[in-house]
Amino acid sequence: MKIVLRAVEDDDLPVFFRQMTDPESLRMAAFGPADQGDRAAFDAWWQRLRASDAVSRTVLADGRVAGSAVVYGEPGGREVTYWIDRADWGRGLATAALRALLAEVPERPLYARAAADNVGSLRVLAKCGFRETARAREFANARGHEIEEVVLVLES
Repeated sequence: MKIVLRAVEDDDLPVFFRQMTDPESLRMAAFGPADQGDRAAFDAWWQRLRASDAVSRTVLADGRVAGSAVVYGEPGGREVTYWIDRADWGRGLATAALRALLAEVPERPLYARAAADNVGSLRVLAKCGFRETARAREFANARGHEIEEVVLVLES
């Protein structure tokens, strides 16, 4: 499977919205907006992200939109986030997409966060060189209660 990153286009947003409102994906990711099903809020968030200095990319798998990968935030505290369509979980897409994004954005350190029970995402981050630096309890909108979150850093 050929994985390519490209700039986010307007036509990608309906696909992202479908992916990011999938109940199982939301449960696994755990963290996200309180208004998870609000399309207007979703569009506004992407508009702000795309207007900022964030590096936001669409993940293409054999030419089709499979998800997104983003570096955002203030210098010195920038974070990575990614979302891969549940139909593609376990196929190496997240790892390939994150590696491609990290090659495109050489600044370090970069940070990431994941639910402590999101074994797949933690494995992707570890494969890409992130290491755990802290744990915290945070409210997870998708689960409706606090859960343990892992904070990771990529320093080189």
